Amino acid sequence: MSENNPIRVFATHCFDENDDYLRVFEFLEGVDGFYYLNVSKPENMPTTGGIQEVKDELIAQIKLAEVVVVLTLSYEKNQDLVNFMVDVAEASKTGMIGIRPFGATMETPAALARRCNEIVEWNNREMADAIRRLARGEDTSRWEVIDFPGFDENGPIDE
Repeated sequence: MSENNPIRVFATHCFDENDDYLRVFEFLEGVDGFYYLNVSKPENMPTTGGIQEVKDELIAQIKLAEVVVVLTLSYEKNQDLVNFMVDVAEASKTGMIGIRPFGATMETPAALARRCNEIVEWNNREMADAIRRLARGEDTSRWEVIDFPGFDENGPIDE
């Protein structure tokens, strides 16, 4: 993954940019060295053709993606439409990441969680790492570093 070869990310939407949809990309922007291209286009709501035209538009968007981010807020708004997006991702063999509801006000619905390859928290590094794993098979093998004030690698600091 580089600036010239960003990971193509689709986030579930019901043709609106709800808070969680916008938050996904805000979080990803905060990851240094992580390059992505948002291929979801909620503004492309078909004005003619009915539900089949809506489904065709979603298929076209998802087929461009290397990974699908499944949002519980979208699922709560329109389960049938999000289930359709998940069906398309499964048929395309596109990896899916579920993100737990923001603020832990509820759990990810079990029916949705079972269909995702991974479920992550609202944590920009965790999200980016899951996207890298599912989209490109990259494993970051990152370790969290915890800094304890008053200590260094040799033990307590005498001040």
